[in-house]
Amino acid sequence: MSRGSLRVYLGAAPGVGKTYAMLSEGHRRADRGTDVVVGFVETHDRPHTAEMLEGLEVMPRREIVHRDATFTEMDVDALLERRPKIALVDELAHSNVPGARNEKRWQDVEELLAAGIDVISTVNIQHLESINDVVEKITGVPQRERVPDAVVRAADQVELVDMSPEALRRRMAHGNIYAATKVDAALGNYFRVGNLTALRELALLWTADKVDEAMQDYRAQHDIESTWETRERVVVAVTGGPEGGTLIRRAARIAARSAGGDLLAVHVTRSDGLTGASPADLAAQRQLVETVGGTYHQVVGDDVARSLLEFARAENATQLVLGGSRRSRLSALVSGPGIGATTIRDAGDIDVHLVTHHQIGKGRRLPHLRGSLTMRRRIQGTALAILLLPLLTFVLTNGQQHLNLVSDVLIFLLLVVVVALVGGVFPAMVAAIGGSLILNYYFVTPTHTFTIRETNNALALGVFIVVAALVSSVVDLAARRTRQAARATAEAETLGTLAGSVLRGETALPALLERVREAFTLTSVTLLERTSSSPSGRVTTARSPADEWTVVATAGVGRCERPQDADTEVPAGDTLMLALRGRPLRAEDQRVVGAFAAQAAVILERHRLSEAAAAAVPIAEGDRMRTALLAAVGHDLRTPLASAKAAVTSLRSDEIDWSPEDYRELLVTADESLDRLARLIDNLLDMSRLQAGALSVVSRPIALDEVVPLALDDLGEAGARAVLDVADDLPLVLADPGLLERVVANLVGNALRYSPADTPPTVTGSSIGDRVELRVIDCGPGIPESALDRVFAPFQRLGDTDNTTGVGLGLALSRGLTEAMGGTLTPEETPGGGLTMVLSLPRALPQADPALRLQPGRRERDDTDDAPKNAWSTS
Repeated sequence: MSRGSLRVYLGAAPGVGKTYAMLSEGHRRADRGTDVVVGFVETHDRPHTAEMLEGLEVMPRREIVHRDATFTEMDVDALLERRPKIALVDELAHSNVPGARNEKRWQDVEELLAAGIDVISTVNIQHLESINDVVEKITGVPQRERVPDAVVRAADQVELVDMSPEALRRRMAHGNIYAATKVDAALGNYFRVGNLTALRELALLWTADKVDEAMQDYRAQHDIESTWETRERVVVAVTGGPEGGTLIRRAARIAARSAGGDLLAVHVTRSDGLTGASPADLAAQRQLVETVGGTYHQVVGDDVARSLLEFARAENATQLVLGGSRRSRLSALVSGPGIGATTIRDAGDIDVHLVTHHQIGKGRRLPHLRGSLTMRRRIQGTALAILLLPLLTFVLTNGQQHLNLVSDVLIFLLLVVVVALVGGVFPAMVAAIGGSLILNYYFVTPTHTFTIRETNNALALGVFIVVAALVSSVVDLAARRTRQAARATAEAETLGTLAGSVLRGETALPALLERVREAFTLTSVTLLERTSSSPSGRVTTARSPADEWTVVATAGVGRCERPQDADTEVPAGDTLMLALRGRPLRAEDQRVVGAFAAQAAVILERHRLSEAAAAAVPIAEGDRMRTALLAAVGHDLRTPLASAKAAVTSLRSDEIDWSPEDYRELLVTADESLDRLARLIDNLLDMSRLQAGALSVVSRPIALDEVVPLALDDLGEAGARAVLDVADDLPLVLADPGLLERVVANLVGNALRYSPADTPPTVTGSSIGDRVELRVIDCGPGIPESALDRVFAPFQRLGDTDNTTGVGLGLALSRGLTEAMGGTLTPEETPGGGLTMVLSLPRALPQADPALRLQPGRRERDDTDDAPKNAWSTS
């Protein structure tokens, strides 16, 4: 059975016409004789959308009962049994009601596709998983219904239903999207022009990426290697040299000239791995590429020009940026055309930019002319040549009657090879020259003179010298390559260890420095940071002897206080330096240490960014609290003040003769408003004290069965509805009586607010080990599991739009007061629906005096300065 195809209509926001377009496509297919069935469509009471359902077969929905309420979902089983050719399924990101066949609707669609049914569906850009957090930052509205990007990307067709923000707002104002009562709120919130413009751009960019992906697949399937200039892609070649920053910035400016241009930086590494740029310089250039919005890539190849062009064509690049050659004129004449000229010649339809820089023509710094072997090996080779030459001469002269000149030359050539293996080029050349002189003097006629009579003998000696020189050079080159290969292997193992530590998430600077110290057998490794030494206080990139240095981290014994104290200095950035003490490091060792230095700089920067982010959290939280507090003051404090003011003003008016009933009603209104205002201010002040850690708590043994009734009395007539089931033989708890009463009153008041009229909340108590639990149980609408922790956030009502009930501090204050008393407050789901708040307090010690139980009606405040405001006296 072949898999069905998926077509998705993507929109930037609700109301752009996704469902309408889907139904229009359904009608078009049905008119052509295709079997089309509407699996699920949500019209949202939009008349034009509902009209489009006429003439199409609509599958009945499946009814699901959840928490005494009936919901409808798509009937997947009926669709699979019906097996239409095409199923129209709206809202791909929809979350099904618990009890449905699948958790998400896109999973239902996957089943239909697997059964060979073609599906046409819809989704908004804000529901894509990868964009969800971006949309929340833009709109401030979290999206709980999400669909994985892979599901939509795997669709056979994705069609964007586009509409300008102005046209969508006009459609909203005409009542074609939401009911008239919701239009003003929607236009002022989610459907602001800025929000719609940002969402539209996200939808366009996501669709463009999907189209580009399809184009790349088509090019790969049809082996198309030529460049299609559908989008500007600029590739810049970096070598790790000093000109890299200039090239990257120039390429970034070229890419920025076209909207949606991409910047790709590529570094070509030799396949033998024996040469390469400094890892620290490459890391710095990679960071610069990412800073300007590009991506960094690395490819392996011996032919740099060919590798660059292959990469550019594979990425469908339109422009290639290269730096002018650093070779000198003499080097260019000797070695022929360089990488730039070769690339321009073979680029074809790719535009090549050859960028000038200050390093052009200055040449590359060559290594020192030295052998690949140690001085000890060269001395041993020279000594061996001096020893073997006379010894071999003595042996050959005694056996001269049995050997000819050819044999003598080959034996001396063997000596040269042996010396080259031991000591390298210089001792081998000494042996070759010495051997040629000895052959001429002792074995070439006339003997015992340096005269050569026969041309053939002269040629043999000349060939001997040339062959000896070539063989010694080849042996020395082989030794050099062997040593370089061993060195490269060691570097790869060291850098592999570094990469492994990065992948494992090791971010401790001392551990990284200790790894460097152990790898290179150093006494100490210190990371230094240069601080300002100028009167202006600015840190410049240029170093001076007067610079001040600070030790950031160190490993080993005898740390360096400044770079001058180190045996080797390795830069780790503009202001960072890795100071190594113990022995001077060779250039190749410093190249490897440069990679560690770059990683140390990244770790330090990441650590400081984390500290800055952590320091910003309380500031942001404080700003959020202040903003919410101002909003609360703007409405919730003004409402009771206005009520009390109106009541008092009416009472003082001489123009109206109030009846006794009206007079009492106005007094009650003023009293209730002022009480509400007092409670609100108390909550705000207590929350402020909790935030500042300034709330005093006086805990003492108290009985729950005496505190809970007092809390219910504070709630007035509403408190009488609550069912109290707290035994009088419960153990005493250790708590502050006044604070505990506040907590219980808040919890019960909250439960009364959301409980059905015929099912009042219940308050129960129990003892579990060394804790005593008080449960406030309601059978209201409950709270989603994902939002349980958010109910304790200050100024949070979780969608409750009734601002007359307070500023949303009740639960936040209750948890804060409970934790201040050493207890916990946790929410649980009530079996059958609703919310249960579990208040757990520590059990008082058995020797607690029973006389400390509160006397009924005694709640006298302690007016001494040292007592907390909410500490109640006991008798």
